[in-house]
Amino acid sequence: MIQLKNVSKTYSNNGQKPVNAVKNANLVIEKGEFVAIIGPSGSGKSSMMNILGMLDRPSSGEYYFENKEVNTLSEDEMALIRNKKIGFVFQRFHLLPKTTAVENVELPLLYSDRKNIRSSAMEALSHVDLTDRATHRANELSGGQQQRVAIARALVNEPDIIFADEPTGNLDFQSGQEIIKIFQNLNNDGKTIVLITHDQNVASFAKRIIRMHDDEVSEEFKN
Repeated sequence: MIQLKNVSKTYSNNGQKPVNAVKNANLVIEKGEFVAIIGPSGSGKSSMMNILGMLDRPSSGEYYFENKEVNTLSEDEMALIRNKKIGFVFQRFHLLPKTTAVENVELPLLYSDRKNIRSSAMEALSHVDLTDRATHRANELSGGQQQRVAIARALVNEPDIIFADEPTGNLDFQSGQEIIKIFQNLNNDGKTIVLITHDQNVASFAKRIIRMHDDEVSEEFKN
């Protein structure tokens, strides 16, 4: 599904010395995998996710998504792939606080040609066992419930791959375990999962672990 060849990302700011975020990364992610990318703060793992999720372009190297070279795609073409193929889950949930759970899940569908938007959103909420909170506002939900709404929102377009950036970072231990279990279930159902984390315990639930250190992919091993 994904292949990186010598991919690097360098940031330059106001004439200051360029900062390497990712250096010469080579990586393959197969369809149906559950991969964790682990590393300390500043190791480049979030920059890697932004590249893999087509939120940012590499400065050099080649990125292939389903055998298409991403660097040759326009911004509109990348946006179409993100909309059709990719779901995102973030640490801070990014929900509209005074909007209901089901309305938050519907947001990615508002500009689509999808019919029965409400039923699609309810089906996504059923995947995270939250249909009983569908009409509750986001700010009435616990942190774990808000993250489940965010996962449902990522699922509503039926993506092939989900990128989760520190999805348990704002949660207590029990809620975090419940979120990881949801990702395991989604993976068992065939979804490709790429989990970004600094936590070895969270990474251990993945089927393959990729370690980043000093902006490089320094180690890769299977559980």
